[in-house]
Amino acid sequence: MTAGPRPDHPAGLAAVQCLAARAVGETLRGHNLDRVLEAALRKDAVFGAGERAAVHAITFSTLRHLGLLQAQLARLLTRPLTDAAVRHLLLVALAQLQFSRTAAHVIVDQAVLAAERLGLARAKGLVNAVLRNYLRQPADFERARFEDPVARFDFPRWWIDRVRLEFPDDAAAILESSHAPPPMWLRVNARRTTPSAYLEMLAQAGIGVDAHAGHAVRLAQGLPVDRLPGFADGLVSVQDLGAQWAAALLAPQSGQRVLDACAAPGGKAGHLLETVDCDLLALDDDAERLQRVEGNLQRLGLAAAARVADATKRDIWWDRQPFDRILVDAPCSGSGVVRRHPDIKWTRRIADLAAFAAQQQAMLGALWPALKPGGRLLYATCSIFLEENDAVVERHLARHDDAVRLPMDALCAQGAAIGDNPAHLAAGRLMPNDAHDGFFYALLEKRG
Repeated sequence: MTAGPRPDHPAGLAAVQCLAARAVGETLRGHNLDRVLEAALRKDAVFGAGERAAVHAITFSTLRHLGLLQAQLARLLTRPLTDAAVRHLLLVALAQLQFSRTAAHVIVDQAVLAAERLGLARAKGLVNAVLRNYLRQPADFERARFEDPVARFDFPRWWIDRVRLEFPDDAAAILESSHAPPPMWLRVNARRTTPSAYLEMLAQAGIGVDAHAGHAVRLAQGLPVDRLPGFADGLVSVQDLGAQWAAALLAPQSGQRVLDACAAPGGKAGHLLETVDCDLLALDDDAERLQRVEGNLQRLGLAAAARVADATKRDIWWDRQPFDRILVDAPCSGSGVVRRHPDIKWTRRIADLAAFAAQQQAMLGALWPALKPGGRLLYATCSIFLEENDAVVERHLARHDDAVRLPMDALCAQGAAIGDNPAHLAAGRLMPNDAHDGFFYALLEKRG
């Protein structure tokens, strides 16, 4: 059972369940979970901090384990349930019963009240009966009791089939990795402090650490950034370990001209500037997201040129001065970061992969002429699917005789230290596991 935040006031739990149920429904209709929650919590400003945290925790748990919860609900119902709002409330309550610390009787009682608040008074008896039937024999509804892989892994069937096809030896581990909350890694700002000094600050604040390597620090337990010592002063950033390897792979040199072609929200741009003095241009086609890049760099005490532009429209933003290094952190399915964004599992469609691959290929093709001969381009995604990764790079190499793919020496060295599969590392793949999210990297050099 996973511990989760409790509302500030138990009497407010019904309101929390209502909002979480609505958020689940909006997400399953294809909306982005982060935006749904942001809008809903902005509207319900009366919620306390604990209740807001509870909405997040319950909604994420529901979507993280949706395959299992749907199978459990189907077994608990005597006939199909056609009312989507009732279904979403029951899914939320079942998630709470299994993945929160709130007392079971409180969850059930408040779910019945939530049904009434949602205008579902006619379903109060059903909600009560279904949840109490689950509590009578919870062992009958454990994950191992279901043969359907959707219930076992909490992914759509097409996703499971694709992972099994592409990574038959690792499929179960890849899919099961999404059940656990993600690790919280920090990146210590080398321009502001040292890892040892920051570890001492964490110790003084009573914040536990269970791993650290170089400038990366993994917290024993996740916590809000406003509780991190020195966060507001730019001493540290939150960034997954796998994402922190991009700077080492691109390895810009002092004074070089560097392009971050899809810069938002700015984590990799900040890391590059913490590592070396370079002339960096941060590009993004979303003005609001680019403001986040600038805000993050300002917090870190760093500076870069920033421009709102579509990277594929090179003639609009490029000044014809070639870059020594280009980072292409391309838009993708996000299949490697579903622990952090569980809505991705249920809103993506298999056809999306081909659409992303076409966009990625167009971006590589548009940026390649802007790279200096002898320069290097790092292609990165947070996807695990071959269609967005290996296939995109192979197609680019086939179309450009002056492109050569370099070995993943830095990735292999760092990944081997934490037990990643050497074969995947050599191919530029970081599979999601206990240490990091899923990423893909390919380092390309332009022949002179």
